[in-house]
Amino acid sequence: MKHDFVVKVGIADLNIVHDPAVIRTSGLGSCIGVVIYDLRAKLGGMAHVMLPDSSLAKGEHIKLAKYADTAIPMLMELLRKEGGKTFKAKLAGGAQMFQFQSNDMMRIGPRNLEAVKKQLKDYGVPIAAEDCGGSNGRTIEFNPSNGALQIRTVNKGVTEI
Repeated sequence: MKHDFVVKVGIADLNIVHDPAVIRTSGLGSCIGVVIYDLRAKLGGMAHVMLPDSSLAKGEHIKLAKYADTAIPMLMELLRKEGGKTFKAKLAGGAQMFQFQSNDMMRIGPRNLEAVKKQLKDYGVPIAAEDCGGSNGRTIEFNPSNGALQIRTVNKGVTEI
């Protein structure tokens, strides 16, 4: 699946695309790749969420795309401005990258997933599919023309949801 135009989303970043472009992020460990899309508008957005809650942020210049509670409202606003109306979501990531989970602060992956799901529920966006958890990193690529989310998982190859 080779595309002419790939928009890359960095860590703690977000962006949107229209068909025929696709959107991709890599390095999803405990981070969540959140894709919100409107198939009728052939429009999709992706956020690479690192942490669940912006209240943990230090300083006055916080990176809104970094946190579940600020990235999703921002993404929804961008998608609506571009004409999106009927949304669905797909999620990937949230791996448990470290084996010592006794400390709740180390459970970043599951906490990120919980925070993302709460935001989507608040916006009334149903989750069409997800590939979350495990202990391997992922790279994801979303195609807004057909809603396919391709997931490359370390040591597991490629799947599509």
